[in-house]
Amino acid sequence: MNRTDTQVVSGSGVRLSREDFQRLAALDACSVSNAIERFQVRMRNEGFAGGQLKCWFPNLGPMLGYAATGRIRTSEPPISGCCYYDRMDWWSYLASLPAPTVMVLQDVDHAPGMGAFVGEIHATIGRALGCIGYVTNGAVRDLPVVEGMGFHLFAPCSAVSHSYAHLVDFGEPVEIGGLKIQSGDLIHGDRHGIQTIPPEIAADIPREVANVLAEERELIEFCRSPEFSLSGLAERLERGAKDRIER
Repeated sequence: MNRTDTQVVSGSGVRLSREDFQRLAALDACSVSNAIERFQVRMRNEGFAGGQLKCWFPNLGPMLGYAATGRIRTSEPPISGCCYYDRMDWWSYLASLPAPTVMVLQDVDHAPGMGAFVGEIHATIGRALGCIGYVTNGAVRDLPVVEGMGFHLFAPCSAVSHSYAHLVDFGEPVEIGGLKIQSGDLIHGDRHGIQTIPPEIAADIPREVANVLAEERELIEFCRSPEFSLSGLAERLERGAKDRIER
């Protein structure tokens, strides 16, 4: 399902062209994180998820999409309804956001992860609506099938059952692994973890990544060369720090 030709950072007024979006989507998470630090738009201990969050399918490469947030429970039955995927209001909400989307659902149980909200069915419906992945502090399941779909999963654990998995609400801010995420936030992740990308610098990140990689490549080549010395290392590190300050 292709809902838009122009990527929009929801609620920010900042637009990413399809070309800018694709360039950003091709980058690994560590390079993106390094570039974001250069812009000094947030603290270095903010903007990424910590803890036990795991990338289940690292071979799928980077994931980039717009967050569709919600809260779930799995340990107790819902007040009404019986099926974990029977919420048409949730599916309509997912379809209303800029594509591609990433489901970001916080398990608010006292002990998250008793059951898995997203498995084969939820991922299949999501894919049909332009969703490419799922991020949660809870559990996931149906791993071989979901991986075969090319659908990203980021979660601390897996579970054999859905248990009583159901939506509590959606569209409000959530917190996953210490990372606060709002619906419409730009989410980037790979085998190293997930992070949000500040919309005001999103289009400039690929250029800064290229600068960082060039600097790192020069330093690595020097360290591997016969000319390596501590004095030469100190000189290059000092020059690099000075260049970054001047930029």
